[in-house]
Amino acid sequence: MTPAAAPMAPFDLIIFGGTGDLALRKLLPALFHRYVDGQIVAGTRLYGLARDSQDDGAYRARVREALQKSLADDPRAPTALEPFLDLLHYRRIDLNADAGWAELATELTDPQRVDSERVRVFYLAVGPDLFGSVGARLQAHGLTGETTRVVVEKPIGHDGASAAAINDALGHVFAESQIYRIDHYLGKETVQNLTALRFGNALFEPLWKAEHIDHVQITVAETVGLERRASYYDKSGALRDMVQNHLLQLLCLVAMEPPSSLAADAIRDEKLKVLRALRPIENGATSQLTVRGQYRAGAVEGRPVPGYLDELGRDDSRTETFVALKAEVRNWRWAGVPFYLRTGKRLAERMSEIVVTFRQVPHSIFGELAEPIAPNQLVIRLQPDEGVKLWLMNKVPGPGGLRLRRVPMDLSFAETFGGRQPEAYERLLMDVVRGNAMLFMRRDEVEAAWDWIDPIRNAWQASSDAPKPYTAGSWGPSAAVALIERDGRTWHEDAG
Repeated sequence: MTPAAAPMAPFDLIIFGGTGDLALRKLLPALFHRYVDGQIVAGTRLYGLARDSQDDGAYRARVREALQKSLADDPRAPTALEPFLDLLHYRRIDLNADAGWAELATELTDPQRVDSERVRVFYLAVGPDLFGSVGARLQAHGLTGETTRVVVEKPIGHDGASAAAINDALGHVFAESQIYRIDHYLGKETVQNLTALRFGNALFEPLWKAEHIDHVQITVAETVGLERRASYYDKSGALRDMVQNHLLQLLCLVAMEPPSSLAADAIRDEKLKVLRALRPIENGATSQLTVRGQYRAGAVEGRPVPGYLDELGRDDSRTETFVALKAEVRNWRWAGVPFYLRTGKRLAERMSEIVVTFRQVPHSIFGELAEPIAPNQLVIRLQPDEGVKLWLMNKVPGPGGLRLRRVPMDLSFAETFGGRQPEAYERLLMDVVRGNAMLFMRRDEVEAAWDWIDPIRNAWQASSDAPKPYTAGSWGPSAAVALIERDGRTWHEDAG
């Protein structure tokens, strides 16, 4: 048994918003798979909290239905389902009033039932406007001891000022070491492998700088539209929903200096330096370095889909569903190397990837008859098929001279390591219980990211230009293509 799968001491995990989409679709399936693998043991207590009136049996039936999709992933899962559900409890609670809190506190802290050293995790799968009031009530009812941890989902605010206010409210109740600001992208296996590739191999790190790298692309593309998030998304948009957290965190992992160790703060210190080194995009630069778009009706995966306004049920909205931008890290390692970021909904393909394009060879010795030598590329695919490709020039076998072709060295995690690949939330939830904060954002990281995002958002709001339209099922507005092609580059498309 690997250390990562070693059984953990019994703990309590309490999900505020226990009947919501995040809990039923992500958190509880993740906990179930950790139970199947033997990490979660008897004596652990899992609670779902919400305003609905139901008992444990009704809640377990609801969770059982949500977990049905997970049973096919592992042949051991069907026999583990009922014992896992026995760990699960439901309690009705009002987040804006005192009803239910005293009873919950008594149950969680009863010395006849639990050890005072037991780890207690509160997962706030609720809106950020409730973070402060939930924290205050936890404190008032004696639930904020040294072994307490609180997990908060994005968005942490809608701008720098609101993020600071939320952090102040949480900081009034919890020590910074107890607050786990979660970004599920950081739990993906391929993101973790980026650290191993850079710092566990002598091949890449000597080349990981401006002298050898031409540019970096980070793409997070979705084929879905609003789904059930219309009210939230129209107030947020792609810049706040994706760029401020997911994409900037990926940029930090690519660009950061080697940390002194894998200690949480050693890594987060280096990520913070990257965020603070980003060249500001403000005033007149916004129109040159950013593109925002909004999808219209089209076809995705062969099916017709409505436009954003149709899904929203409104005649007008300036909310962006697509963002592309050009960033620059102002330090010695990366000076002059552009980072192209793009993300959007209703795009041609669901995929997330980081593409590091190395500089061209300085001189070709292969003559005029040879095909042009393409630059080497390292492609780190986060989803849907996690893996790493290194694109190289290679001789085509056979006579007829030196004919070159660009081919990949392909590492597929599924093919190489086999078995089921754990979801990001599985790793992140167990890290919270262990007290390992390496994959979670620190307060100063969150606020530094907003410091860079806010001027872009303010410039968009001050502009009379609406988001540029693009057809659902495409790769976004044509302006996004122009953004990168006017620099003599093009967005990566996997040819293999």
